[in-house]
Amino acid sequence: MAAEIGHLSLWVALAASLVLAIFPLIGVHRGVLAWQRYARPLAWLQWMAMTAAIVALGYSFYINDFSITYVANHSNSELPLGYRLSAIWGGHEGSLLLWGWMLAGWTALVGLLSRSVPLPMVVRVLSVMGMIAVGFLAFMLFTSNPFDRALPWFVIDGADLNPLLQDPGLIVHPPMLYMGYVGFAVAFGFAVAGLLEGNLDPAWARWARPWTTVAWCFLTVGIALGSWWAYYELGWGGWWFWDPVENASLMPWLAGTALIHSLAVSEKRNLFRAWTVLLAIITFSLSLLGTFLVRSGVLTSVHAFANDPSRGAFILAFLVVVAGGALTLFALRAGRLSGQGGFKAMSRESFLLGNNLVLLAATFVVLMGTLFPLLGEAMDIKVSIRSPYFNAFFVPLTLLLILLMVPGMMSNWKRQAGKPLVRRLLWLAPAALIGGWLGARLPGATPWPGTLALILALFLVFAHLDDVVRRALAYNQGLFAGLRKLTRSYIGMVVAHCGLAVLVAGVTVVSFHETERDVRMRPGDVAEVGGYRFEFESLSDPVGPNYQSQKGHFLVSRDGRPVTEMNPEKRTYRASGQVMTEAAIDGRLMRDLYVALGEPLGDDAWAVRIYHKPMVRWIWLGALVMALGGALALSDRRYRKPMGGVAGEQA
Repeated sequence: MAAEIGHLSLWVALAASLVLAIFPLIGVHRGVLAWQRYARPLAWLQWMAMTAAIVALGYSFYINDFSITYVANHSNSELPLGYRLSAIWGGHEGSLLLWGWMLAGWTALVGLLSRSVPLPMVVRVLSVMGMIAVGFLAFMLFTSNPFDRALPWFVIDGADLNPLLQDPGLIVHPPMLYMGYVGFAVAFGFAVAGLLEGNLDPAWARWARPWTTVAWCFLTVGIALGSWWAYYELGWGGWWFWDPVENASLMPWLAGTALIHSLAVSEKRNLFRAWTVLLAIITFSLSLLGTFLVRSGVLTSVHAFANDPSRGAFILAFLVVVAGGALTLFALRAGRLSGQGGFKAMSRESFLLGNNLVLLAATFVVLMGTLFPLLGEAMDIKVSIRSPYFNAFFVPLTLLLILLMVPGMMSNWKRQAGKPLVRRLLWLAPAALIGGWLGARLPGATPWPGTLALILALFLVFAHLDDVVRRALAYNQGLFAGLRKLTRSYIGMVVAHCGLAVLVAGVTVVSFHETERDVRMRPGDVAEVGGYRFEFESLSDPVGPNYQSQKGHFLVSRDGRPVTEMNPEKRTYRASGQVMTEAAIDGRLMRDLYVALGEPLGDDAWAVRIYHKPMVRWIWLGALVMALGGALALSDRRYRKPMGGVAGEQA
């Protein structure tokens, strides 16, 4: 019964989305207020129907309804309840349902929280999001229905969830990532709505900016969680592999970062309007591209789910329609969007534009590295692009980005005098000396790119601290009283930029100074890595809820003093017979110790991989600090008070 309720709910959601996409929009263009007022109720109906569908699928997993093909393929009677429920999005069909549910949620939130935005603008945004929902719901119902029955034949017990996904990371990583992916649909909706209306004033940027920032924060956390999950689950000790689907999430993040900064210029200076709209279209189009890459089966990746060509063709056609339609509208209307006023070459606007171009260049590098092997394969040419390509371009672009951020943050709008800016930059020169000294003090040689990265990271932090103090003292009320007067949007910007510095420092140190050893060990053997002594004490055979385990027991000491005990595992899952590596990690702020069991080598010996990773946690800490900065900016009071613009009809 739950399957039938879920299936019917999807059809109700499709009908609501179809009506939302058409009739309220017609009401705007004909001036029929009654039709416009249907937009919000239709958005809520769509969300309620999608909620009913995802609850129905969750209940089907809860009761082990293996007559549903999707449940039978991704669950098992022995699967722990938490993983059974998170298996809702553990496969192709369910992850699309999650995508659609979140899109419906974002649509309903726009209707709920945009009361002060003029009704015609809200209607246009909701209608555009309804059009997107129509495409995804049609794709789900006609090619990827999670409620399809396996009757009259079905398995007595399920095939089990992929053991790689039987991890707490599955519970939080996909929802966070999808909240970011799908959240950019709101920015896309505002962009298309602005093009349809033909009026993109600062109020429009102010309406769109908080929604974009929320999506960016979620995507930042989602990418960081995915990196952390891969680090401890895959047993490779890496935190970023330039996997094609990792790249697919990075591209909209880079474009979204550019979009946030461009929206700031549009809001404050009424400039970059056409550029901002184009960035909004590009960002969401890249989110759709990521969906195509994962769901089409064209990639070989630990993330890829589907391999049905018809599904890939459907998503590709949908991507072409959405992105192509929006870009066509942009081409027709862009000439009307030129901003008023101008700015000098030395100004905050110039530096922000430069950073935008660097971010888009980085996006293009990742895009080419991801798609070029696919194009080669289509022409029967074997092309393999690995990390050296990405690092060769991405590292200098990141350093250039930081190099532009410091003077950009210090500069005035419209025009910045050169001499005062140079004096402020020279005042911060000691940061370069400290960064170089720290690089020289680290164990082992630090190549010049690493030293430069540390210098720029410290330079970025010191520049922001200097700016905070200067702004606080400018109120002439003392430092602490001045600090309380700083706006939350400014504080959020400072925190986010310092988070980037923390991330860059972590990446630099762990990349150049980690220690790794692959050793053959049996109980009683000892290995030395990074100044730590790892003693393989024993091996045990515990039994988990749905797996058998072989667990190693390692005693770690340093300078004769015990540090910790580490217990890596090799798990064999009973339902599928798959063997998984569960690494043991002892994490501290300044270093991680990492032990993973490889394959048994006979005579009680095992292949063991041991890492010492200095400052690796700074990578994820920096990402979380960046997201925190975005959240602080969102709490600024100008986003909590009614937004400007004559509503005409405030529904």
